Amino acid sequence: MPIRVVVVDDQALVRTGFHMILDAEDDISVVGEAVDGLDAIELVDRASPDVVLMDIRMPRLDGVAATEQIVGGAIPGRTPRVLILTTFDLDEYVFAALQAGASGFLLKDTPAEDLVAAVRLVAAGDALLAPSVTRRVIEEFAARAPARPVDDAALSSLTEREREVLELMARGLSNGEIAASLYLGETTVKTHVGRVFMKLNLRDRVQAVVLAYEAGIVRPGR
Repeated sequence: MPIRVVVVDDQALVRTGFHMILDAEDDISVVGEAVDGLDAIELVDRASPDVVLMDIRMPRLDGVAATEQIVGGAIPGRTPRVLILTTFDLDEYVFAALQAGASGFLLKDTPAEDLVAAVRLVAAGDALLAPSVTRRVIEEFAARAPARPVDDAALSSLTEREREVLELMARGLSNGEIAASLYLGETTVKTHVGRVFMKLNLRDRVQAVVLAYEAGIVRPGR
């Protein structure tokens, strides 16, 4: 089954460009376009996409509010991954979008091959954290975000290896990079990542990163 994608942007040229790039791939199908957050919510309900490419600044309802409703369960049975589209890598709205549940973000001038790779990545359940600019934004977000209580009992349930994996995830390493760092097989790392998500009740790597910063497992800039 192809990855079902919805493109949300108030600029027709941007929507058309992303639509053409993604539809050219055999394993990706663009199932709809929306011009703002309200249209996006309705379209997600109808089209059941796997991934939503969401512009962040739009009229009527912006990408942050739309992401919060889509990811937060306002649409029963519809839980697509959201990739935020932005013009600025340190856009203030990016922090709010990650907090709202976005699985990462892309700059609008992202090369076509990186766009395609990003859609495949988040559709597979990962989060877009590898590029250095995204690591910087995540660190900045974690430094600015108000501290939230961390479940110490859940953290204590992690094995030493799972805690190591969480720390490396928070530093922006992919599963392959974690495997190389810990001298493990990538399949083993995937198993550890899955256990971390389950024990800490996390959806994806973005949530893991934020929790790791809030718990003091890693610190911004280190």
